[in-house]
Amino acid sequence: MTDATATDFVDGSPRKAELLERAYRYALEHGVANLSLRPLASAIGSSPRVLLYLFGSKDGLVRALLARARAEELALLEELRSNPGSDLKDVVARIWEWLAAEERRGLLSLWVEGYAHSLIDPDGPWAGFAKATVDDWLALLAEHQHDTDQALAQRTEALALLRGALLDLLATGDRERTTATIRAWMAQ
Repeated sequence: MTDATATDFVDGSPRKAELLERAYRYALEHGVANLSLRPLASAIGSSPRVLLYLFGSKDGLVRALLARARAEELALLEELRSNPGSDLKDVVARIWEWLAAEERRGLLSLWVEGYAHSLIDPDGPWAGFAKATVDDWLALLAEHQHDTDQALAQRTEALALLRGALLDLLATGDRERTTATIRAWMAQ
């Protein structure tokens, strides 16, 4: 799997793509909920005025940052789709391995932030973020299971387990315990 970059989904100037990538790296460390343009612009070598010009508004920049974060998630989904022989439990194991990797903590914290805000402020810049991720993950899981009367319930359970274990991992840092929980579910 190749990591996404800002140029993969930003139309327009190379400068916009460059600043989005720098802003994304900043957001991985600082989040987006309380994003202030002045400190962000200073940290990435720009100005608030340039960011507003390129992204239209602060909300436009937040939407672009969330799209950038989702690009990494969608790249994983595409990689998993390329292995159609896997069953549901194999895919859950591969997803968990990706989610539990230390180098993704910033991305996943940003994802949780976007997910939560899309529930609280459904008309804000995160509009539809949570629902889109649920739909994407359920669709992927469906591709790796046989169609039975219980299939939707099984993939919903798998998704709930992954999301709950992820939240727990982000809160506690206890990878051993959360991974053991995923493995216990897979052994059922």
